Amino acid sequence: MKNTLLGNTGLSVSPVGMGVLPIGPNQRNLPLKEGAQVIKYALSRGINFIDTAQYYRTYPYIREAMRQLKNESSLASRPVICSKCLGADYESMKDAVEEARDALDIDVIDIFLLHEVRSGQFAERAGAWEYLNKAKTEGLVRAIGVSTHNVDVVREMASVDECDVVFPLINYAGLGIRNGEGPGTADEMMEAISACHDAGKGIFSMKVFGGGNLTGTYQKALDYVFSKKQIDSVMVGFSSESEIDDMIEYLEGNMPKEYNPDVSAKRMWIEESDCEGCGSCMKACQSQAIFYNERGLAQIREDICLTCGYCAAACPVRAIIMV
Repeated sequence: MKNTLLGNTGLSVSPVGMGVLPIGPNQRNLPLKEGAQVIKYALSRGINFIDTAQYYRTYPYIREAMRQLKNESSLASRPVICSKCLGADYESMKDAVEEARDALDIDVIDIFLLHEVRSGQFAERAGAWEYLNKAKTEGLVRAIGVSTHNVDVVREMASVDECDVVFPLINYAGLGIRNGEGPGTADEMMEAISACHDAGKGIFSMKVFGGGNLTGTYQKALDYVFSKKQIDSVMVGFSSESEIDDMIEYLEGNMPKEYNPDVSAKRMWIEESDCEGCGSCMKACQSQAIFYNERGLAQIREDICLTCGYCAAACPVRAIIMV
């Protein structure tokens, strides 16, 4: 794989990055050494870009993978690591950056982001943004920016000089894209991404498969994002070596045109921190497999769920994914 520069950051990244959320306790909860092995394998196949977050609780996997590779003398250079924090204030972000540096055992985090910035939130999280700017000035992080599902937030970042990188949601079906308080489209998001790209921001994208719901059109989904020259790298969640092999085969142009991964063992999963308890998923479920817990958040009865994905398509905030 030929690496590319991430906007004006000076960071050289592989065209596809590894999102480590799926290996961690929020999803598959792989044993430490098993999860670290998946990361090691990704690095051995030429992927040098890793996305994590404070909320994911996956720092130990990355640290273990790098420790093993260093001991094996097979780590030519440290991967580019991006982390994120959901915090809004100065101290929360400061604690998050220090936690990442300590847990990963590295002095400088390559990229640190405000995690999941929603419409109108950038100003509300000014304290956290202030600390990220300070951390960059002090050399604790190399580049700063935001991750978001919102078109309006991406558009806003194009004119924020201090923003180095943007991590937006984009897929051909527009699944999960928001614009203000309502749904957005893929075309609207691409217009905003183009504005950021033209302003020199590094762009790496998320949810190419719409939270797993477009995996049945695997190559169509990948063709869409990799055709967009404004996107420097595509972040994909991997939890197995075979998933990494599929991606490399696709990038090398060796994948049969009719190929789609087997998703028969997948299940639907609700990210509670995103769920708004709006009821859209319950209305969309023909199997009556969704109920609401004592906190008013959606849960899935796996014993009767048909993994049809209708609930995920109905969710306005993309809180339901296939894992």
